[in-house]
Amino acid sequence: MSTAERPVKISDGMSVGGIADILEEKGIVRSSTAFHLFVRLRGVSKNLQAGNFVLSPGMSAAEVVWILRTGKAREIAVTIPEGFTIKDIDALLAGKDLMEPGAMLDCARRCDFSSFEFLPPPKGLAPRGGRLEGYLFPDTYYAEPANFVPKFFLERMLGEFRKKVAEGLKDDFRKSERSLHEVVTMASLIEEEAKTDEERPVIAGILWKRFDASTGLGVDAAVRYILEKPAGTLTAEDLATHSSYNLRRFRGLPPGPIANPGVASIRAALRPQPSDYWYYLHGKDGKVHYAVTNDEHNANKARYLR
Repeated sequence: MSTAERPVKISDGMSVGGIADILEEKGIVRSSTAFHLFVRLRGVSKNLQAGNFVLSPGMSAAEVVWILRTGKAREIAVTIPEGFTIKDIDALLAGKDLMEPGAMLDCARRCDFSSFEFLPPPKGLAPRGGRLEGYLFPDTYYAEPANFVPKFFLERMLGEFRKKVAEGLKDDFRKSERSLHEVVTMASLIEEEAKTDEERPVIAGILWKRFDASTGLGVDAAVRYILEKPAGTLTAEDLATHSSYNLRRFRGLPPGPIANPGVASIRAALRPQPSDYWYYLHGKDGKVHYAVTNDEHNANKARYLR
C-alpha cells in the first residue's frame, strides 16, 4: 500500500462508523470495523472533528485519532508539472479534494490580478485560459486543505513567475528583441513540441526563424489547445478551424500561451540556437529528426513516421 499522504474530508454530523468507512475507502486504515472499535474503546467517539485532514496509510490508529481530535490539518505537496494548462491545474487540485471542480478556472477568469503588472491585457486571449495561461509557474507548492483558497494559490504561482522569470531572467529579456508575452507564448509552444532540454533551443531557433520569415509556425498543439483536444488524430475539419490558434491557417504566434512553460522552455525561447534547419519531427524511434528542406522533411516523415 502506498504511504503517500492524501486528503480526507470529514463532514459535520458524520458518525464514527461513517468516518471509519471513509478512512478505509481512502486506504488510511485496513479495517473500518477495527478502527470503529478502537475509537469506542478509547472513549473518544464524541471528540472527532469535522474538517479537511491530511492522513497517511503509514499512521497508526492512535495517530489518526489524535489528528481528528485536535483538528490538525497539515499541508500537502502539490506539484504542477511543466506544460500544464489552467484546466489541468484545476483538475489536479480538485482531484486532491482541495476545491470544487471548476473553482480555479472560474477564478482565473473572474478574480482581480491587476497587481501582477507583467500579465497581458485580456483582449484577444482564449477564453479558457485568459490572462493567466502561461504565467502560472510550474513548481511544487504546499497547500493546507482546511484553508485552501483558489485565488491565493493562483497568486502564489504568479508570484513565483515574477521571481523566477520576470525578475530572475530580467537580463535576458533586456537583451531580447521580443516582448515578455511573445517569449512566454513561444515558450509554451516549445514546451509542447520538445521532449528533451537538448531539443528546446534548436526547436526554438526553428520556430523563431519561421516567425521572422512569416512562413507560418505550423504547430498543431495550438489548435489542439483551442479545440480542447490534447490527443487523438486531428481531422481535416479540426485543421480548418477558423481561429488564430490554428497555426496552419494563421501566421505568427497564437494570441497567448497554450500551456504554462517551465524555465527550460523560457530560456530556450530567449536563447534560441541558430541552425540551418527549418523542419523537425519526432519519429516512432523516439528521436527528433531535423531537416533543412521540405523534401528532406518529407523523406523523414516517410522513414520515421510509418
